[in-house]
Amino acid sequence: MVKRFDENPLITPVDVFPSRDDYQVVGAFNPGATLFKDQTLLLLRVAECPQNKTPDEQIAPILNPQTGQIEHFRMKNDDPRITDIPDSRSFYVDGQMFLTSISHLRLARSDDGIHFTVDSTPTMFPSLWSETFGLEDPRITRIDQTYYITYKSVSDKGICTSLASTTDFRTFERHGVVFCPENIDVVLFPEKIAGKYWALTRPVPRYIGPRGIWIASSPDLMHWGDHRPLLLPEPDSFHDGKTGGSCVPIRTDEGWLVIYHGSDQEDRYTLAAALLDLQDPSRVLARPREALMQPEADYEIRGFYGNVIFSCGAVTNDTGWVTIYYGAADQYTAGARVSIDDICKTMEPVQCKK
Repeated sequence: MVKRFDENPLITPVDVFPSRDDYQVVGAFNPGATLFKDQTLLLLRVAECPQNKTPDEQIAPILNPQTGQIEHFRMKNDDPRITDIPDSRSFYVDGQMFLTSISHLRLARSDDGIHFTVDSTPTMFPSLWSETFGLEDPRITRIDQTYYITYKSVSDKGICTSLASTTDFRTFERHGVVFCPENIDVVLFPEKIAGKYWALTRPVPRYIGPRGIWIASSPDLMHWGDHRPLLLPEPDSFHDGKTGGSCVPIRTDEGWLVIYHGSDQEDRYTLAAALLDLQDPSRVLARPREALMQPEADYEIRGFYGNVIFSCGAVTNDTGWVTIYYGAADQYTAGARVSIDDICKTMEPVQCKK
């Protein structure tokens, strides 16, 4: 049903030049995707870290927004202020999380959707107070002639969702934070519906409530309201842990086709699909009966963080086929192709409620 590209992984860390000579790229993954001037463009999340780290220390690269420079916060592993080192991605000092890498966004370009050339320099690099820990997981939505990019902006103040836009993929306008901490996996619909902009969101409740997909609307892409739950985790399923928006919704005759990600209690990430009403996307018409994609290939099972298929973008055309680009094991970028008809076979109708 879903055909992975034989060329996978399409982009690996060794395919990406680091932003500075003393850094190494540890991940090139979770790309937003779009078509632009007869090319497929991917906006990669590029994670990199200092090369001179010793085994007995932790280093957090952090942007100083006043100087625009990346500074290194170093701690010895035996420092009593370090309260936890859960894995290679982070460490905690007096209960506060620090990241061992910092991410930026980088364009990759392809004439055939399979073989990509990665730009040699960053496309969007951390520069604001809300981006001191990095930029992550972009989604690209074309509305009219403008391409809007939602991305996670990470700092010691929290994980926000910020908005940027471009018309040429050469210059980018940052519009700032549009969803406060912690509301992530924000995906914009590609057109106004009933006079409003719409977005899939993923608030992260700390005490009460599941971590799942909500929906919101806006008059101007900056001010959002009418928040309500949409596709929440389902008990005893492949996504009984978390759900979150992945790809820009695809308009079909039957409804908005949504490809999203979910994780189980073991933090194993898969993709699934649902169908929303064309005139009222807060109405769910069909839910997944089974997963669309699950980690099976070696590059999905083993990597920086294994057992992960996490998509931030897909492209489609009039032929009825969808090309899904996804992060594999939080390290690589891979691709797969599937027909809309086959996606629909993974869903079943539901009784809709307002």
